[in-house]
Amino acid sequence: MIAVIKTGGKQYKVKEKGIIKVEKLDKKEGSVITLKDVLLVSDEEGKKVSLGTPNVKGAKVTAKVLEEKKDKKVMVIKYKSKIRYHRTKGHRQWYTKLQIQKITA
Repeated sequence: MIAVIKTGGKQYKVKEKGIIKVEKLDKKEGSVITLKDVLLVSDEEGKKVSLGTPNVKGAKVTAKVLEEKKDKKVMVIKYKSKIRYHRTKGHRQWYTKLQIQKITA
């Protein structure tokens, strides 16, 4: 099964046994969570599709938390020509890595 879920203000296309990186969820490693904001559920061939308004009723995605840590550093550079101004700043965003275990419709 394939589903589209919403978490952290973003939408993710997931399938069973897949791994995704989402915004930080404040869950411990190894814990199992249930995501209830399921926007679409489909089978592998796309013959049976359930589209929610906005969520599919009764659908949920069960996932296991694999890790929670910081992502790669993103450099933010400000520069203005001819006035000798430049600033460099780095940022590392927290993320949670999830393994999708089960999609129920």
